[in-house]
Amino acid sequence: MRGPARARGCSSSRPSVPTIGAARTFALTGFAPLRIPHPGTARLSFTIRQPSGAALTSYRRGAGPHTGVHLIVVRRDLGVIIHRHPPIGPNGQVTQAIDFPSPGPYRVLVDAYPAVKGAPRNFQLHENVRVAGAYRAQALPPFSSKVTVDGYHVTLSAPRRLHTIEPAHLTASVTDPQGRPLAFRPWYGALAHAIFFREGSLDYFHTHVCGPSTPACTSVLGATRVTGRSSKPGELQVGVLLPISGTWRLFLQFQAGGRILSAPFTLPVR
Repeated sequence: MRGPARARGCSSSRPSVPTIGAARTFALTGFAPLRIPHPGTARLSFTIRQPSGAALTSYRRGAGPHTGVHLIVVRRDLGVIIHRHPPIGPNGQVTQAIDFPSPGPYRVLVDAYPAVKGAPRNFQLHENVRVAGAYRAQALPPFSSKVTVDGYHVTLSAPRRLHTIEPAHLTASVTDPQGRPLAFRPWYGALAHAIFFREGSLDYFHTHVCGPSTPACTSVLGATRVTGRSSKPGELQVGVLLPISGTWRLFLQFQAGGRILSAPFTLPVR
């Protein structure tokens, strides 16, 4: 990461509360590779160093998505996203194979949930990676309420206006290629993940949608909370709690047909 880590609200990369001093010295060490010679699979590797200088080896565990390490790779123009929960070695080293589909600059974001006395609930670190080859940034499309991904249709109903630090809910309806409501299955501790990146600055927010068998999905930003829920097949109530105005890209991720699908939406936030 360029600079120190900061304590955040749950899975948000723009602080709205005072930072916690000890978290400022968490840092990525041994991150490699920074340059990848061509599109394809590369094995990313790193360790998180604690304020004491020792490797971080203890992470939150248990039910729900707020555990371990979320590893999220996004191309700088927000045209590609990859989301993994990598294994953590006994020495704290994290290694994960990532398939980079195209050339260009990428942000590798590490959202960590430590189990260390005095540490914040979670914090984010990041590094920038470049995949060699010709790259031309693609402009984000305007908001569209309907997206089709691999034959699955996602329709998003959003409030007329979204405001910063103001909780809101988006309703997503998901049908399979035959037009039937999708029966959601848990993936990384939730029925669906909603990952937000802000255009340009790549500020970040990550929340989840819960069902009866996937508890502990509430996201927190300062004193404000929001929870996503799903009470029937094909419908997701997605909680939104964004820390700064601008144009945001929402990647709504869910499991379908044995694959993880990402439905992208552009959201203006005032």
